[in-house]
Order: sequence, then structure tokens, then C-alpha cells
Amino acid sequence: MDSINLICKDISKKYNGKVIFKNVNINLTEKSSLVVTGRNGSGKSTLLKVISQLIRLDKGSIELSVNSEKISKEKYYTRIGFFSPYINLYDELTGRENLDFFYDLKVANKNEKPEKIKFLLEKVGLYSRREDLIRNYSSGMRQRLKLAFSVLNNPQLLLMDEPRTNLDEEGISVIYRIAQEQKERGILILATNEAEDTALCSSNLNIEEYK
Repeated sequence: MDSINLICKDISKKYNGKVIFKNVNINLTEKSSLVVTGRNGSGKSTLLKVISQLIRLDKGSIELSVNSEKISKEKYYTRIGFFSPYINLYDELTGRENLDFFYDLKVANKNEKPEKIKFLLEKVGLYSRREDLIRNYSSGMRQRLKLAFSVLNNPQLLLMDEPRTNLDEEGISVIYRIAQEQKERGILILATNEAEDTALCSSNLNIEEYK
């Protein structure tokens, strides 16, 4: 198993002069998990976006290393997965075509692509709808496809933002299985206020303590 380490040192973010959070420190290794809690609008999603490098931090540093080798900014996205209701997919493509497109961006080994996409579509319960256009998917189906997208590359670091959004009980069960698998082989960070979700993680960070 790879040795994985995520170190966030004194990271801070402001919007229009307002402090969202400041001086957050995180140190996680493989088989560890962190839940980020806080009221709506307190900065949970922003913290996950900063860690995933979707948005810039204002201060501090973020380092992801695998087997003691720091992952470059250019390769960072190939090592992480991000699951969120605000991730955009291509409505004019089918479910399978969406995963096919993103697989080529995130995964170096193309030989496993057909089997991996089939496996993930089956795992999230969308294989029978794989050739349907995304525009015809329900909100819950879209969320399931986003879940498949987030683990296309077997990420060392998986971030999940409000994972229950638009999902029924069956969909939530799928999330929990994938979250548990991630905890067994990498790092999981989850933003939520749901008690059941919080119980998935071994450590807790209340973002409201970093204002």
C-alpha cells in the first residue's frame, strides 16, 4: 500500500475582505478520515474547494505526498477525487460518455477504461441507463454519476461535500460503501452536518472555530 500524507499548514481564505477561515492545520495519512462540520454558509465547502485546489488559498500551504514524493500542482488532480452537488457534467453526453471523457483526463492507464467504467456504472446503479443523455437523468441519478466520476482514478484523497444531496436511501448506502473503501486505502475528507455521515470519520474539524 502507498504511503499517503496530506498536510495543510495555516491555510486561510477571505472573500471580499471577510474571513471564511484562517490558520487551519490538517495532517492526515492513509486510512484516516476527517469530517468538516459547521453551520450552512460557515465555509465547509470553501475549505474542501481549497484543499482540492479548485480555488486558491490566501495564505498557508497544502502538500499531498505519496511514498514521500510531493505531488506537483500539475498532477494533483490525478490523485484526488471530488464529490459534490455543484460539479458540472455534460448534458449533451450520455452517462457512459461523461465517464469516458473524464477518464482520459484523470487516468494514465487507458487499457482498463472499458472495464473500469462498466464496474463503476454498475456500482452506482446506472449501468442500465448508461446510454441515456445526462439531460434526461433525475437529480439523484446525476449525483450517482458524480460519485462514479469522483473515484474514476482510485484517488489517494477523496473529498465529499454534502454527499447525501438529492439521494435516496439506496444512493446513500452506495456513498457509505465507497467512503468505507476509501478509508481502507487512502484519505477521506467529508463536509456535512448529518450525524450518520459524521460517524463515518475518525476526526472532526469545526470550521467555525477558525474565524
